[in-house]
Amino acid sequence: MNLGLEGRVALVGGASRGLGRAVAEELAAEGASVAVCARDSQSLRDTAAALRALPIAADLAVEGEPARAVEECAAHFGRLDILVANAGGPPAGTLESFGAEDWRRAAALVLESTVELVRAAVPHMRRGGWGRILCVTSIVQKRPADNLLLSNALRPAVAGFAHSLARELASDGITVNTILPGYTRTERMVELNVGDETIAEIPAGRLGEPREFAAAAAFLVSDRASYITGAALPVDGGWLRGMF
Repeated sequence: MNLGLEGRVALVGGASRGLGRAVAEELAAEGASVAVCARDSQSLRDTAAALRALPIAADLAVEGEPARAVEECAAHFGRLDILVANAGGPPAGTLESFGAEDWRRAAALVLESTVELVRAAVPHMRRGGWGRILCVTSIVQKRPADNLLLSNALRPAVAGFAHSLARELASDGITVNTILPGYTRTERMVELNVGDETIAEIPAGRLGEPREFAAAAAFLVSDRASYITGAALPVDGGWLRGMF
């Protein structure tokens, strides 16, 4: 299937590893020009070199950095068509684990970075009359998971923002969707210490692969998905049980 991404410009957050890197790889393979954004690291530079992408070193949890990343991408390529808002997840823990500063940092990472990226990207998309915004959240957007209080609280906030924005921007030719990764074979799963008991709850009977997630993400930001907006797509091997 030709996704119609050749010649499009995409900015992918959290792209030095894990799901972000997988999405950047998929978009580059489909012919898009890609900017990869993450905190300055050798892995960011390695990813950019491997994909022939533009590396943008930025800490998306710091105010001003998301907007700078958008403008750097748009200045380099002359346009911005696709934004993949992905900044990773906050640490695991329960109520007693976190103080006020932990909540502030988590909100900056998960919610505020997304809002700032979108606010900076939308004017460029409006000028082009076409745009795709994809917010990477989590399956806890729909079903809270134990020991993930920060993520459980903040992912639904991103979903509410994205769904509201989808209605606001539809007439501009801009779609806004969320994609909900389930248990996938990434460094994050190692950090969360996912074991056999969790895998047993997945009807597919295994962890997902980053490339499977990336394929779904690429479709949602493609020309083929022009009538899909306000959607929340789980990529979770059937883990979610709700009807909606």
